[in-house]
Amino acid sequence: MPANLSDVEASALAAVDEAAASRMLLELLEVPSVTGSAAESELQHDLARRLERMGLDVDLWSMNLPELHADPGFPGGEAPRTEAWGLVGGTAHRDDGPALILQGHVDVVPPGDPAQWRGDPFRPRVDGDVVHARGACDMKAGVVAILAALAAVRAAGVRLRGRVAAHFVVSEEDGGLGAFGTLARGHTGDACIIPEPTSGALMVANAGALTFRIDVPGKATHGSTRYAGVSAIDAYLPIHRALARLEARRNADADPLMSEYPVPYPLSVGTVRAGDWASSVPDLLVAEGRLGVRLGEDPALARADLEQCVAEACADDPWLRAHPATVTWPGGQFASGRLPAGHPLAALVGAAHADATGSARPLERGAPYGSDLRLYAGAGIPTLQYGPGDVRHAHGPQEQVRFSDVIAVTRTLVLATLRTVGTG
Repeated sequence: MPANLSDVEASALAAVDEAAASRMLLELLEVPSVTGSAAESELQHDLARRLERMGLDVDLWSMNLPELHADPGFPGGEAPRTEAWGLVGGTAHRDDGPALILQGHVDVVPPGDPAQWRGDPFRPRVDGDVVHARGACDMKAGVVAILAALAAVRAAGVRLRGRVAAHFVVSEEDGGLGAFGTLARGHTGDACIIPEPTSGALMVANAGALTFRIDVPGKATHGSTRYAGVSAIDAYLPIHRALARLEARRNADADPLMSEYPVPYPLSVGTVRAGDWASSVPDLLVAEGRLGVRLGEDPALARADLEQCVAEACADDPWLRAHPATVTWPGGQFASGRLPAGHPLAALVGAAHADATGSARPLERGAPYGSDLRLYAGAGIPTLQYGPGDVRHAHGPQEQVRFSDVIAVTRTLVLATLRTVGTG
């Protein structure tokens, strides 16, 4: 036992049930909780029962979707849904200590091409210390770490001065509706830790990401007389080249937290659709993608930057000058977010990691993707990400996490919880 652990901390660490955490991870991975699906809601109810069995105060509610969608701050969404459930489970309120939030999302992205997987994506495959399945690292491992840490604190009989609450949310993958609705319900705190996959680092900032759509007009005609029309595909090409130049300019002077990434703020075109008949010249091309938002950048300015880029490309092209492309902003709209510089939460979690694992304090970094961090930070709650797994495995057919990493994060969350809210 490290010399700098108190008796209470040592007792809580000893109460971490590694076997139960491993079983729980396999159970959660078998639930195909794709964003917007019925299974997403089913998992929220399952987690509510687990929180109730721990003796926590549980708030499980059906979110008012029309009301949230009408809110000016609504973060956007992409997956169709008819319902969304919020879930918060916490210890009893006390007035003499701070409140800590441990937050995790229960939704996962679709598995993609089944042929790329070795077996069913929702039948976890265990290979020694590694488990493979959709959602393994993003982020059911983090959800399990939260539950296992809370269970250890409760099993050790620790009397907390403040309060700790688990926020389990839906719809993180397509915008953050779940976190937005949870905060709107009034669930708040003095600090928040989100165990997204961070490869052992402390992610103290997130870049943002805005989904865009560009409609490029053409002029249809028969393929045999293509010279009488204008292909929307050809018309799009100068816009695509302009977007590449825009990406280079926006990445010319990145924040030091993002310096390790070859492209800190990617601009990526993810889908291109054009034409409806092989022998017709296409009269419309639709390109959709994501625009990286720089740390501290107003999303409105980022949108204006891309819109100006497209407008200038159109002004330089004879066809597009008279028939300009249009830009719209559907889907998820992730602003950037960050922990205030010098905030003690980073040092506290870093020390907890070192004491729980016997290793060095983790490095502080920024992440090039959007997450719920920006919603909690935007609500005035100091927030960072620290969790099991490597984000490079997320969203792919090799998604995986190490059981040992889940336990290391669980132990760190135990110490971080006790040191944040206080004991006695």
